[in-house]
Amino acid sequence: MKVVIALGSNLGDRKGTLDEAVEELRKIITITKVSSYIETDPVGGPEQPDYLNAVLIGESELSPTDLLSTMQEIELAAGRERIERWGARTLDLDLIVYGDLVMETEFLTLPHPRAHERRFVLDPWLEVEPGAYLPGFGEVGLLP
Repeated sequence: MKVVIALGSNLGDRKGTLDEAVEELRKIITITKVSSYIETDPVGGPEQPDYLNAVLIGESELSPTDLLSTMQEIELAAGRERIERWGARTLDLDLIVYGDLVMETEFLTLPHPRAHERRFVLDPWLEVEPGAYLPGFGEVGLLP
């Protein structure tokens, strides 16, 4: 199944952390494209350093919940601590889309519920997939 994953880091060696996360994700999915890394201002939350963000596209045979669990394990291995909502983090991995699946559970909402309003997701996604489509929202290039 086609997956789109957003990556972000704003603590420590941001580029090194993102590079390592891509390699860890490569062990569990077939990565077909990785965007450039872009520097972005933090959105919401407390005052914190700027982020380095990227988006990757791949193919996964894992279920959405198994993929999310594995992504969270990668975050933990990178030193991610979930102390404050929207706080600074060594690594943030978000599952943006899983095919055309639309679902909402206690642990996972697909597509990602705020992806349509986050330029730090949409811009790198468009870089690697100009015709990108966000289920329930439409063409990524037409989103505000």
